[in-house]
Amino acid sequence: MPQILPHRRLSTILALCAAIAIGGCGGLRSGGAPLGSSLEKSSCTAHADTLLVLLPGAYSQPDEFVREGFVRALQDSRLAVDAMLVDAHLGYYNDRTILVRLDQDVIAPARAQGYKAVWIVGISIGGFGGLLYAQTHPGALAGLVTIAPYLGERALAADIANAGGLARWTGPLGDPPGSDPRRPNETQLWQWLRGYAGRTAGFGAQPPLYLGYGVDDRFAFSHRLLAAALPADRVFTTEGGHDWPEWTRIWRRMLPTLPLPGCPG
Repeated sequence: MPQILPHRRLSTILALCAAIAIGGCGGLRSGGAPLGSSLEKSSCTAHADTLLVLLPGAYSQPDEFVREGFVRALQDSRLAVDAMLVDAHLGYYNDRTILVRLDQDVIAPARAQGYKAVWIVGISIGGFGGLLYAQTHPGALAGLVTIAPYLGERALAADIANAGGLARWTGPLGDPPGSDPRRPNETQLWQWLRGYAGRTAGFGAQPPLYLGYGVDDRFAFSHRLLAAALPADRVFTTEGGHDWPEWTRIWRRMLPTLPLPGCPG
């Protein structure tokens, strides 16, 4: 018998599909365990102690990080880091298992294998997932890169803008009625992001956050709100919209500025 989604959750998923997917939710895959992944080793060291966890967009395959030049950019930049390409598709967000699977199948094993520093690099819905993971696992990440991240519904972003931006927005003090405190929602995420604007204390360690987006991206309204709360040298923009050419340009511009270990010599 098919699962019946609560109205609030169903509305969120439909809004997410409409915002991200070109063809709606027709291609939605189911989430499974363990979360699929593949490792791209550093080209200059056999024992990198830094891992980049790459989370793709809703309907992207992890091997697109290779095809579109993200892994090659790491090699060209001579960085002593390994990259984990993770098949974190929209199905994991739909069934709300993304954080559990990411922690149990990717982050925890990486720690056990000896990686001392773990970064998340997320594109679109992957950026949303990376932010949620950082929010719910204080101190776990050495850094976070979000490229064209999905940041929730436009109405919430409009409320923040009408308040004068993230630094002035107070937001609701409590959780929405009926919400599960173990499952973060978009409002809670923006409340956590207020910490980058110096407005919120008590959330624990927040990792260095880098943001990149195309100026014509369909989520750019929300991106600009977040960008205003970040140091200027951690925000990167490019011409264009929500697609791989823009994301790759941003990634190549970001890499020289990220505090990642370089190759010996």
